[in-house]
Amino acid sequence: MSWNPILDPEIPIGDAVDAIETVIVPRTRDLGGFEVRRALPASARQMVGPFIFFDQFGPAEFLTGKGLDVRPHPHIGLGTVTYLLQGRIHHRDSLGTDQWIEPGAVNWMLAGRGITHSERMDEPKAFPQTLLGLQTWLALPEKHEEAPADFIHAPADTLPVLEGEGKRLRLILGEAWGARAPVPLVNEVFYADAMLEAGAALPLPDNHEDRGVFILQGQITVGGQEFEAGRMLVFRPGDRISLRAGEGGARIMLLGGATMDGPRHIWWNFVASSKAKIDAAKEAWRAGDWTHGRFQLPPNDAEEFIPAPDR
Repeated sequence: MSWNPILDPEIPIGDAVDAIETVIVPRTRDLGGFEVRRALPASARQMVGPFIFFDQFGPAEFLTGKGLDVRPHPHIGLGTVTYLLQGRIHHRDSLGTDQWIEPGAVNWMLAGRGITHSERMDEPKAFPQTLLGLQTWLALPEKHEEAPADFIHAPADTLPVLEGEGKRLRLILGEAWGARAPVPLVNEVFYADAMLEAGAALPLPDNHEDRGVFILQGQITVGGQEFEAGRMLVFRPGDRISLRAGEGGARIMLLGGATMDGPRHIWWNFVASSKAKIDAAKEAWRAGDWTHGRFQLPPNDAEEFIPAPDR
């Protein structure tokens, strides 16, 4: 998703990014009543495992006749998951995919060498609509950056759900807590949505090098410290960590995986291991050759597109 081009497209990499940051306070922007919190990439931490982009969007209530309307735009070198808690988004892409994103489901879009997609709330808007969700990008290993694009939809009822002792956890991607999500991936990763009752404890998985948690609602306590909603915590590898919900309970997103094979460059919607790959994709999009070029527009949404930024 690229409907929030509010930050500089150049992101620090390598020595410009600290080795670890315990607490990330997301940058918040109000886009005309539509609030977005961006936790990754941050100046203190570019990635958590392969997760290189993490946005919370909403909650936002759109008035009658209004809604999200993101024109076709390109991606390379990443995989995307838009995970919804409320609302619906209509996804169309250059593979010919036409799929609604709904709460609890996984739409995994593998950009690889290049894909174009749109995201719209284009059903009849005869009543107010609420939208709340998370947009995440996973950087691809260098050997998979030029892979063909792909798209996989996994309905909510196909994802593993673990329950007990005051907690309910849905595994969105990857493997953790002895469960495995159905979407095949090229990264070693885990991504989960957990709801904790007051005082409930949840251990972090110990089979992943990089681990983090984003607090959506409520508060959690870690090592005697309390953290509120809207914070991302990143933990040291190897430490045995257990999170405990506060008096009002909590809803958290857990994420991480193996560290990448090197830093990544980001420009607009493009992620790559080299600036040369970014520049090639940039010129291909600007060329606008939708018939013979690197990028095509979605066949069922080809009347318009988002131009590339000037810088």
